[in-house]
Amino acid sequence: CWPRDGGPFITLPLVFTKHPDSGIRNVGMYRMQVFDKNTTGMHWHPHKGGAQHYRVAERLGKRLEVAVAIGPDPATTYAATAPLPEDIDEMVFAGFIRQEPVEMIKCLTIDQEVPAESQIILEGYVNPHERRMEGPFGDHTGYYSLPSEYPVFHVTCVTHRRNAIYPATIVGKPPMEDCYMAKATERIFLPLIKKQLPEIVDINLPIEGVFHNAAFISIDKRYPGHAKKIMQAIWGMGQLAFTKMLFIFDKEVNVQNISEVLWRLGANVDPKRDTIFVEGPVDALDHAAPRPSLGSKMGIDATRKWKEEGFEREWPETIEMDETIIEKVNNLWKRLGLD
Repeated sequence: CWPRDGGPFITLPLVFTKHPDSGIRNVGMYRMQVFDKNTTGMHWHPHKGGAQHYRVAERLGKRLEVAVAIGPDPATTYAATAPLPEDIDEMVFAGFIRQEPVEMIKCLTIDQEVPAESQIILEGYVNPHERRMEGPFGDHTGYYSLPSEYPVFHVTCVTHRRNAIYPATIVGKPPMEDCYMAKATERIFLPLIKKQLPEIVDINLPIEGVFHNAAFISIDKRYPGHAKKIMQAIWGMGQLAFTKMLFIFDKEVNVQNISEVLWRLGANVDPKRDTIFVEGPVDALDHAAPRPSLGSKMGIDATRKWKEEGFEREWPETIEMDETIIEKVNNLWKRLGLD
């Protein structure tokens, strides 16, 4: 799509692998650069389930069989992008969303099953220790992800429906269509996050932050240091662990309102006291990190500070108009015909 892309890419593939020891299935969505008619790249970030299956296969010195489904139904396609816990089957999750099971059929040449409603199926394998330079690629960050070595997918069989439709997605500077899929993830998984961290009220992963650069979180603050506890918990939670900048607010703050977020952030934060830095894994697409997939993260506590947290001054109240005045003014508008 973009002028400096390293070549054509398959951008909406569902990549099926099985753990070489347990046989547990993983389905992920990883871009695939087309090298020639028989090979593509396999853009497995090191933190992804498919990459873990490949690491185990490499350790065993075995090929990893891979099936690629292109164009099943939308719910099944979405399920491949969902940040599920390890070893939770994405096809079971797709069935939950669809409210009916996903019909699966066996591949012709490898021991994999794929959604029967898919438009196109690629079957093949990835050899241990085989790499090829992949990229650059105009990515959802709005920047080109840099060329790097990734495993090579060898295609051994292609099947497709009659008059097959080839689906694809285009990513680039936000907002693009992938942003709205990510926003759906934010809403779908919030109740599950709250089951683990019930003090969380709401989360906003702003589109401009491309879902791993920034998160605004409101909490029901219950004890001193609570905001920092939430930061550490988020940095240990699945794909949220890659969040570069976390901002924690009190429960009354509407974190979906960027104007209110910036106002509270400017008013409630003492930078030296309220900012913490940690080091650890970061998103593979973070080009600002000093090393690939490894860098620093920042958390800012924008909650009201308590005396138990060492704040000895009086904390001011926000300005709110009296309800009786609001009612009086509203009635005045009606009498003046301005309602």
